[in-house]
Amino acid sequence: MADKRYNVLVLCTGNSARSVLGEALLNHLGQGRFKAYSAGSQPAGTVNPYALQTLAKHGIATDGYRSKSWDEFGVDGAPQMDFVFTVCASAAGEACPLWPGAPLRAHWGLDDPAGVGSNDAEAMAAFESAYQILHRRVAAFVALPLGELDKAGLLQRLQEIGRL
Repeated sequence: MADKRYNVLVLCTGNSARSVLGEALLNHLGQGRFKAYSAGSQPAGTVNPYALQTLAKHGIATDGYRSKSWDEFGVDGAPQMDFVFTVCASAAGEACPLWPGAPLRAHWGLDDPAGVGSNDAEAMAAFESAYQILHRRVAAFVALPLGELDKAGLLQRLQEIGRL
């Protein structure tokens, strides 16, 4: 299990801000051990420019991110997920598709930075705050000894991480 590459899906309703930050952080901090994706139940259609600016500010590549439906990950040929994390309350409460392979799920909710603030500085501060929360959670997740934890222990740790 130590050499296994884990697929992770980060979900939110619009897939324009928090879930994209989570996807980027998992791919960046996971150093090839994780392949992250993001999606939404009702995708906005575009990635919030403040999300991309926040990633760039931290030296994380911003190419290739797009707002997409979670339906893309429930079809034949889609990557089989090992983990599914919801980062907004509405996505956590929605009836998600049945993911092949029955991935472990956890809720890592945080406030939506999109639409916060009346100017660029306030908006960037909201995105920076969301980035920092997700960074702490993702760093804790990628540091877990996944091959050493049983399913119940791992689920407990994932839920604890969601409270960081």
